[in-house]
Amino acid sequence: MKVPVLIPRIFDYPHTYLAGKFGKLKTGSIVSVPFGKENEVGVVWDKPELTNKEFKLREINEKLPNTLNANFVKFINWFSLYNLAPKGMVLKMCINDKSFFSKKINFTYNQKYKNKNKFILNNEQKNCLDKINSFGNKFNVTLLQGVTGSGKTIVYFEKIRENLLQGKQCLVMLPEIFLTNQFHQRFLDYFGFEPVLWHSKITKKNKKAIWHNILNNKIKLVVGARSSLFLPFNNLGLIVIDEEHDNSYKQDEGLRYNARDMAISRASIENIPVILSTSIPSIETYKNVKNKKYNHTKIEKRYKNFSLPKTEIVNLKQNKKNKNIWLDKKTLNLVEKYLSKNNQVLFFLNRRGFAPFLICKKCGHKMSCPNCSIFLTFHKYLNKAMCHHCGYKTSIEKKCEKSEFRCEFQMYGPGVEKIFLELKQIFSDKKIKILSSDFLKKNKETIHLLKDIESNNVNILVGTQLISKGFNFPNLNCIVVVDADFSGMGFDIRSTEKNMQLYNQLSGRAGRFSKESLIIYQTFNPSDKTLKDIIENNPEKFLDEEINLRREKGLPPFSRLIALIISSTNQKESFLEAKKIKKNLSILKNIEILGPVTSPIFKIKNKYRTRLLLKSDSKYFIQKDVRGILKNLNISKKIKLTVDVDPLNFS
Repeated sequence: MKVPVLIPRIFDYPHTYLAGKFGKLKTGSIVSVPFGKENEVGVVWDKPELTNKEFKLREINEKLPNTLNANFVKFINWFSLYNLAPKGMVLKMCINDKSFFSKKINFTYNQKYKNKNKFILNNEQKNCLDKINSFGNKFNVTLLQGVTGSGKTIVYFEKIRENLLQGKQCLVMLPEIFLTNQFHQRFLDYFGFEPVLWHSKITKKNKKAIWHNILNNKIKLVVGARSSLFLPFNNLGLIVIDEEHDNSYKQDEGLRYNARDMAISRASIENIPVILSTSIPSIETYKNVKNKKYNHTKIEKRYKNFSLPKTEIVNLKQNKKNKNIWLDKKTLNLVEKYLSKNNQVLFFLNRRGFAPFLICKKCGHKMSCPNCSIFLTFHKYLNKAMCHHCGYKTSIEKKCEKSEFRCEFQMYGPGVEKIFLELKQIFSDKKIKILSSDFLKKNKETIHLLKDIESNNVNILVGTQLISKGFNFPNLNCIVVVDADFSGMGFDIRSTEKNMQLYNQLSGRAGRFSKESLIIYQTFNPSDKTLKDIIENNPEKFLDEEINLRREKGLPPFSRLIALIISSTNQKESFLEAKKIKKNLSILKNIEILGPVTSPIFKIKNKYRTRLLLKSDSKYFIQKDVRGILKNLNISKKIKLTVDVDPLNFS
């Protein structure tokens, strides 16, 4: 009997094997098969490879004791089609690697619900939960919207509790792995057991045990980042996507996909509900709510009726300012009032390092990456200039072209390290910490820092965008936005939407347990519309305006975009290949092809990049037609083609 087996490699089709002594094998069965000179772990697939070629068929070596359910196979097929990704590469994300199947798993988890719940839902939370329950337990999508600090988490915790009591599995997705540590304790306090965490920092040994225990339905609750979407749940009852608007759900390297959208697809296939939790939803989600495609429930007030922070604008144009000083006197006076009351203060700047770029005052040399077409960022704690795309590091000691001495670099613009040192000089008696990805490399260090912040052993925090995402700091009552000038935000049609969501989340970090809190915006342009929209804090008004603008301009969600990035070590080759691909695609109707153009960041990791952008009406499922063309392309081995469906980044 012939059996189609999908191999977790770069194939878009299953290979055909003989079942031999194993007879009829069920779709989803995990098997060991000969592949070349090696053995490979594969999965029995639902449809065979269609080919006229004759092959000598080989027999399956072994049937492994695990089976993926039919819905999981359907999900992989759908994921592959939607994201124009080879099925084998999607499967690789699901079964990790063949070492998972090398030995028997002895370690098991005990996740039995213990009623440790000491939280009491207020009337708004109860009404939200009742509404969510009224939508039933079959597939539906509910937007759980609430102001920051309103207690949205407790609402979906109650929904999780209901599923656990029924023996169902639940998945909670978070946009950043750093958030899992704080969430870990909140789950323990509420449910009386530790949730299983899943993200890239988990060891292979632990991943292996977790994977098998999920498959065997012994793990009931998983809290994870994007990759948790590919775990082999057999009895999934609920998916929660926390901070659904967050761009971190979009995977921008390797196999590109939006984990939020794919989670909704998986829930649809599993026929289970999805809860999207946020304070300001994404435009796509908001449009689906307006069109009655998604359900909607909302919490209007903060938990225990604490008010949102007041706002203060500091106009940097009105004050004479030292070029090397970035914190205004008015700002510091306001901050001092909060510090004197033993309140924590956060200085927010979404720039890593010490200075975004360096230029020699003598010869004008700009420190740039030899591998990428971008400037290097100076990191003082490393004493190196660093590329944030490829990781290249170098000393800033360079022979000057216009003197016999070294270059004398002028550092332009502040990063979090610069603000940290400036604060150290001003508040020398205060304990100051940086909260950014550069300083949170080890899990233990992260846990210790978060505990110090929560127990008020840190007076001042300096943080990047990371700090806006779900952290709960009880004593944080004052936030300073160091640079509230929003022009030049990058190659992104969603920049205004992102700013609204980011600064709304950021302001929500303050005053969660206090009647008095403040957010200060330092700016050279106090009349900026984006800043006014942020301060006005009327999400529905902003979202309606943005939707009307997108409709007028024919931008997503009213159109569908697919980006093709053609990369090569030779710039000319990259452009010529892009032109060839465009010619092949031009036979398709109902598709507008923009480009080819050189990417704004035209070189990354020594590869020159050319972009094509495919645009169609949102009602037209462009992927089916594009897939057929791309399958038959004869692309040079020197060329790398990256497909990005629903791109968020246009650099």
